[in-house]
Order: sequence, then C-alpha cells, then structure tokens
Amino acid sequence: MWALVDDSNNITNVYGEFPSRITINNRNYDKAELNAMSDSEKLAIKIYPVTAATQLNNNYYISNDPTYAVSGDKVVETITKSADRKLADEDAKDEEGNQLYEEDGTTKRINYGLKTNAKNKATTQANGLLQGFDWLIQRKVTAETAIPSAVITYMASIRTDHGNICTAIDGASDMTAFIALHNDTYKTVDGKQVVDVVARVNRWTTDANVKSYRR
Repeated sequence: MWALVDDSNNITNVYGEFPSRITINNRNYDKAELNAMSDSEKLAIKIYPVTAATQLNNNYYISNDPTYAVSGDKVVETITKSADRKLADEDAKDEEGNQLYEEDGTTKRINYGLKTNAKNKATTQANGLLQGFDWLIQRKVTAETAIPSAVITYMASIRTDHGNICTAIDGASDMTAFIALHNDTYKTVDGKQVVDVVARVNRWTTDANVKSYRR
C-alpha cells in the first residue's frame, strides 16, 4: 500500500495498488513504471509506503474508516473501533425510529444479535452431528431394531453439549466474555504452543466410538 503526499506533507491519495496512471508535478507515471521503482525512487516523488493497521475483527466490531498520517518517511494507517456489534436482539426500525414489520404486517422484524446467531449456529452444528444416525431411529421405528447403546449415549451427550453451549452464550455478560467463548486456550508442550482447552462453542463430544454407525 502506498500514499501520495504533497509538498505540504498532506496525504492526497492512498493506493492499495497503483492505478494505470498518476500525474505528479505535471509528469505522468504509468503503473508499470511505478511498480518498477525502488522505495527510494518512490520517496523522491513523494510516494510513501504505508504501514497497514491491524484490522479489527469484523465479527465483533464495527470499524471507523481508516485514517492516515505521515510519520517520517512513511505513512501510518490507523483503524479505530466505531462500536461493538450488538450481543442482544433488537427491534428493527427505520431511520425515523418506526418499528418495521414482516410482510404479514403484524410480526415485528428483528435485528438478531450475536448471541442469537451463535445459538442458531450451535443448533445447526448439533443437528449435523446427530443426523448421521437418523437411519438407526427409522430402523427402530419400522423394524423394532434396537439402537446401539453407544449411539444413544453419544446423542444424549450432543444434546447436553448443545444446552451447555447455549447457556454459556446466554451467560456472556459483555463482548470480552462472548469472544472468550470462541477462543481456544493454549499451553506449552516441548517448547510448542498446543491447544489446552477447545473454545466452548466448538467443544462437542467426540464421535470416536460411533463413527462406524454414521451414514
């Protein structure tokens, strides 16, 4: 990333990549010529390298537009947080603050928060983990063939996992607590960082004992 700086040290343009042509001090430079220049040659015509900011996690935060400032022989990008994304559900309203409704005219439209979305994801995951055993349930209903006890135990464990995950999500008091539910913790083993505890939202009972029954 590069920035064009004028003689008063004001940043006039920031480029992720150079356009086909830039005019600097009444001279045209094409993209190939600019890309072929060394950093010192770019600096000589007031094109400074940009030190990119660390991006905020868009899953959790709303970012302000980046800002740029000259610092010595480079330009520094800064990205700040505008707001946290909403954890809780909110009524959907228009710009005047009026409630929005679904097409039936009576059901309120809802802007779902991160907690609801996370619980819905957990439900989808739980269903996906269980659906491979549907054939055993159908066989039980139609042929009275017993479901293996290991499968019954596993399915019950997945339902318990789902409940625990949703309880943990509901219990997150703020964004920091909510994010923590999505992060593994690590420990050092033989000088290497390895996962110690899997993130709560990803912690499901292993299917090692029942894989052979999946279809």
